[in-house]
Amino acid sequence: MENRKQAYFSKQEKALWLGSVLAIAGSFYLAEGGGTLTLAASLVGVTSLIFCAKGNPVGQLLMIVFSLFYGMISLSFRYYGEMLTYLGMTLPMAVFSLAAWMKNPYQGNAAEVEIRRLPRAEWLWMAALSALVTAAFYFILAYFQTANLLPSTISVTTSFAAVFLTFRRSPYYALGYAANDIVLIVLWAMATAKDPSYLSVTVCFITFLVNDLYGFFNWRRMEKRQAAEAARREVSQKSFFNRER
Repeated sequence: MENRKQAYFSKQEKALWLGSVLAIAGSFYLAEGGGTLTLAASLVGVTSLIFCAKGNPVGQLLMIVFSLFYGMISLSFRYYGEMLTYLGMTLPMAVFSLAAWMKNPYQGNAAEVEIRRLPRAEWLWMAALSALVTAAFYFILAYFQTANLLPSTISVTTSFAAVFLTFRRSPYYALGYAANDIVLIVLWAMATAKDPSYLSVTVCFITFLVNDLYGFFNWRRMEKRQAAEAARREVSQKSFFNRER
């Protein structure tokens, strides 16, 4: 009996995506709307994450769309830090990440990026850049009288680390986004306390947190598989070379 072709998304991944969509849609109606832009952004965002968790460049393409939507939503509540971060940093970095992921497919598979292990120098470089970006944005956000200044500034730090690691194709990008999700849950919970229509945005980032944690788990699994396959290829090549000799 011929084996069926394995589905691209596992049952667990389909359940994760469907559960996220239902949670977002449910919160949207409980909050009596909140605007179709909010709903559209949340659905695009959570869909981008399930593709990113597979190392698929489509996830970065959807992140570009989400960044545009989210920037407009942030502007409506005077979260200028979020608006500037997503339109001025996350969106352009998603463009660069899309190019980097497409340029580095794993073994010619366009639906899976080749994962990198970052050297210590890049971690130090990221830490230094994150500190500079955070300091600069603190004064910029203060100048614009950004609502909830401290968590907004922390959000910039976590966002920068996340987009840097995404561009460099490190599994730890997902932990960077998970840290950012926690900050954003706090920010939008504050906004929801003043205006219940933002409930769906808060729930959106709760689902993002779950998806990003899964993304880290899956990238680590992919990293081990890619490393094991590279080791097998190296052994095979050495055996072939020895036979030729």
